[in-house]
Amino acid sequence: MNKFLSGLAIALLGLSPVHVNAQVKAPIPLEQFLKRDVFGTMSISPTGEYFAATIPKDDGSSLVILRRSDMKLTGKVVLPKDTYVVGFNWVNPNRILFSIGEKAGELERPTSFGEIYGVNADGKGQGNALVGARSSASGSRFVSASLLSTLLKVDDYVLVTIRGEGGTSQVAKMNVNTGKYITVVKSPVRNGSFAADPLGHVRLVTGAGSDNRSKTYYRKDDKSDWELINDEAVTEKSVTSAGFSADGKIVYLESEEAEGPNGVYIFDDTTKKMSLLRKDDNVDPAGYLRSPVDGGMYGIAYDDGKPRYDYFDPENPFAVMHASLQKTLPSQVMSPTSYTADGNLALVIGYADNVPGDFYLFDRTKNKLEYLVSKNAWFKPEMLAKMEPIYFIARDGTPISGFLTVPVGSNGKNLPLVVNPHGGPFGPKDDWGYNPDVQILAANGYAVLQINFRGSGGYGRSFMHLGYKQWGRTMQDDLTDATRWAISEGIANKNRICMYGASYGGYSSIMAVAKEPDLYRCAFGNVGVYDMTAMYHTGDIPESKSGENFLDETLGHKDLDSISPNKLVDRIKAPVYLAAGREDARAAPKHTEMMHAALLKAGKQSEMVIYDGEGHGNFLLKNQIDFYQRLLGFLNKHIGSGGQQVKAN
Repeated sequence: MNKFLSGLAIALLGLSPVHVNAQVKAPIPLEQFLKRDVFGTMSISPTGEYFAATIPKDDGSSLVILRRSDMKLTGKVVLPKDTYVVGFNWVNPNRILFSIGEKAGELERPTSFGEIYGVNADGKGQGNALVGARSSASGSRFVSASLLSTLLKVDDYVLVTIRGEGGTSQVAKMNVNTGKYITVVKSPVRNGSFAADPLGHVRLVTGAGSDNRSKTYYRKDDKSDWELINDEAVTEKSVTSAGFSADGKIVYLESEEAEGPNGVYIFDDTTKKMSLLRKDDNVDPAGYLRSPVDGGMYGIAYDDGKPRYDYFDPENPFAVMHASLQKTLPSQVMSPTSYTADGNLALVIGYADNVPGDFYLFDRTKNKLEYLVSKNAWFKPEMLAKMEPIYFIARDGTPISGFLTVPVGSNGKNLPLVVNPHGGPFGPKDDWGYNPDVQILAANGYAVLQINFRGSGGYGRSFMHLGYKQWGRTMQDDLTDATRWAISEGIANKNRICMYGASYGGYSSIMAVAKEPDLYRCAFGNVGVYDMTAMYHTGDIPESKSGENFLDETLGHKDLDSISPNKLVDRIKAPVYLAAGREDARAAPKHTEMMHAALLKAGKQSEMVIYDGEGHGNFLLKNQIDFYQRLLGFLNKHIGSGGQQVKAN
């Protein structure tokens, strides 16, 4: 066991051995896919003296700090049951600011309380929230607070965004030890999201009211007034901050386009005009690369099938380092998570479709990469299935992309297939990388097809808007066309295909067997919505004016019964399984109950489970295990895996 692993073991983490070459044994126990990661996130301190890491547990999480020289535990934050560290940052060589969240029934994952706490590297300096609803500094008049900037070369202060009732927001400069702050600037638009340049000046803010049309404002410096530079209601495109040059003189903006993916522009604050810097042919920017030393932006990340990078400033030393890292271990995507203040040491995570996450320490001065620890050390890469990008043309000529995963050792032909549509539907997309949902299915002998149907995010405004008011229509046709593509390519056995998804994916799975009753042999819908008229008076979306407007624009009111699976049960031939969370505020369990009742009334095959205490997806391990046992049993019964069923320990 290496020194890093020994240190974490001291922190009572119970690590397994690291990756080694070994013969893969089947089947993989289901519980191995569902057990909590050894840790969640990691970061190196500004001087490189410490590592900090979050430690997930079944009933919460904790934060530990380890001295890098000997990997001894120097400090930790232990939270009450069902409370989680949802984010943290080193703000100076000795202090961390972190936010916490609570697992509530309504949502699948813990969400932040909107409070910021602090802890020193030795574990001292903890206490009440520094800022947020329950802090003594801010009082209950504030809804939430979040970290905006750690401020380069400033130890005692950070910038925080404070959001109030009614969508008001402001930026404050806060003392990291006391929580005392002074207001720096207020947002001129509701629900404002700010951007600060590397020198700590707040320069941009984007927000929107109930009409869901964004407005972006700019100012040259702290003494200037806000100027409106984009109104989506006028331009029919959203413009947001992408980054700055190190001196703050160059402003980079990401802008939607009338056609195609978003572009990255340079903004001229004199003429207020934008000049195109980069626009990819296929996908929107997925993120931006910035120097850890001066904050200047030097590159753009794209998720186009497998991730790739565009270094528009290729001579930047960190662009050189980043490109070198990708070549050092080409089987993984290498992404620095944090650096020392001088940029000489980087904590890097490497991931792949068959690697949940390996952490490394890179010494830039020595050009040396050192393995530290794995998130899921019980998995070896050869145990897990590979995910390959796929592309096809839909029936109306629209290019569609997605991913195909086939079981380990398979020749990829004549397989039982699970079509697995993502949730959303507008904005989210499926990306390349480790996906436990997909790996569970592949380990059980199934090919898995994930499709970024029209309406998905990441391909530009026009592609997303192609899905508006197309629930059960062309969005569904894209999934049908993908299924037929898999059959024509010889991948799928046409008699052994099932649909399975969650949220919108749950809706789409049940809609599939109604719209294409002879194409699929079964459908499993999890936390789905099945009555489109009921969307306007159930769940949390219609509770706000912006939510109502969103439904009006993206779902509409025309012929809703024709796209409501619970009104189409007479067309359904395939057996159906429905799952939901009793406390789901997004997709109310009423939808699942109505769908199940309609199927039974029509004499169709339907099974149902509703999990008490769960929301929009299962969080508790016992419920996750039960869910996947039901899913796998259902699939094996109706399309058969051709292999031994994955079982829990």
